[in-house]
Parts: sequence; C-alpha cells; structure tokens
Amino acid sequence: MTPVVSAKGIVKRYGHVTAIDHADFELRPGEILAVIGDNGAGKSSIVKAICGATVPDEGEIQIEGKPVKFSSPIEAREMGIEIVYQNLALSPALSIADNMFTGRELRKPGFMGKFFRMLDKPAMEKFAREKLTELGLMTVQSIKQPVETLSGGQRQGVAVARAAAFATKFIIMDEPTAALGVKESRKVLELIKDVRARGIPIILISHNMPHVFEVADRIHIHRLGKRLCTIDPKDYTMSDAVAFMTGAKEPPAQDTV
Repeated sequence: MTPVVSAKGIVKRYGHVTAIDHADFELRPGEILAVIGDNGAGKSSIVKAICGATVPDEGEIQIEGKPVKFSSPIEAREMGIEIVYQNLALSPALSIADNMFTGRELRKPGFMGKFFRMLDKPAMEKFAREKLTELGLMTVQSIKQPVETLSGGQRQGVAVARAAAFATKFIIMDEPTAALGVKESRKVLELIKDVRARGIPIILISHNMPHVFEVADRIHIHRLGKRLCTIDPKDYTMSDAVAFMTGAKEPPAQDTV
C-alpha cells in the first residue's frame, strides 16, 4: 500500500539548532494519524516541512510515491493538501462563504467575470451551504453572516469544512480543539471522523491524549527531532504514550505498525 505522503531522512536546521534530525514520516490512505510529542520535539516542524511551510535542508518527501519539493504552502494546496490551523486562519469580518473561497474565488461566467472580474456570489454561497450541510454544520443562521458572529466551535467547523471541501490528498489539523470548550471539542472530533469516513486521510497534531486515543488509527510519537516510534492506540495506554514521549519508557522495538 503506497503511503499518501512519506518523508525520509528529513533535516531542518536553524543555525546551530536542529529542529528536525533525519526524521521519517508516513501517512497511509484513509487513516487518522495523530502526531504527539513534548514541546520542542519537532512535531510541528516535520508537518510544516510536509506542507511547504518550511523547506528541508536534507531528505525527500513523496506524495503517493512521487518525489515533491514544495517551496510554499500554496504549492501544497494546489496539489490537494489542506491545513486547519490552531488559530483558525479565518477573516472575522468576511462571511462564511467568503472565508470558504478566500484565495480561490469563483468568477461570474462570461464577459463580466473575465473582464470585470466580478465574483459569482450565488455559486460560492450554494457550494458553501452544500459543504456545511454535508458535515452537519448548517446550524448557522445564514451562509452570509460574518464569521465573527459564530461561536468558537462553529468557526472551527467552517475551517474544517473548507479543508474537507478542497482537499484531495490529505488534511493537516494543528491542535483543532485547543481553544474550544468540551461541547465544541466534541463536535470537532465528530467532524474529524466524518471527514475520515469520506476517505480523506488526516494528520492530527494534538496534546490532548483522550482525543488522540479516541480518533487516531495510529500514533506517531516524535522525540528530539525525529520519529521515535509509531504505535497502535488499541495496543497501548495513554500512560504508555506519555512515557515513550518523555523518555521514561523504552519505545517498542518495531519502527512502525
């Protein structure tokens, strides 16, 4: 089975600091892969290298078995890789539909769109409404309402819906429940499961162990700039994962599962 994305021997240095030290990474089709590690372990750095936010000094990244070199997240997005950031990366004053299409707006067909670059608002609103409905998020009053009028959970829902709407390869979620309450976190976890059920693999970066063990198919444990091991959450406890992560316990012998 060819991985959706794999990385071999990735190195990233910032002066004398080595953020990624010959790290490996692998995301399989249709899975939720949780990435955990202590602060400063390099888990965000390896994911940034995969999505083009940073350019590795060494190593190779492959998408579906083909080598790629991204120089920016825009290039990764054009290949079908979407990111849901911890700080949402939404424009509060814009509507839900406008946020869904930021950077990829639809133009009106014909003369008005080609020469006057007029936006096709009805088409964007229809698409946004359909995508939110697919994920069970149409509890908002109007697709035209500003994002700043939504709750934290609804905003994160919009960010997840936007990623799911345009991702063709995989989605990276960076601490998607970090700033949310219990009820809103529950909704986002259900969204993550719904997206996976639609066949889109997900990389989930999280410090929340209960959430990780609830939704992840595999857990990638990052320590001291490299992959320590990959475990199956069915075979280990949360205490085991934390012990591996902190160095209190020796990792399992197998490199991957």
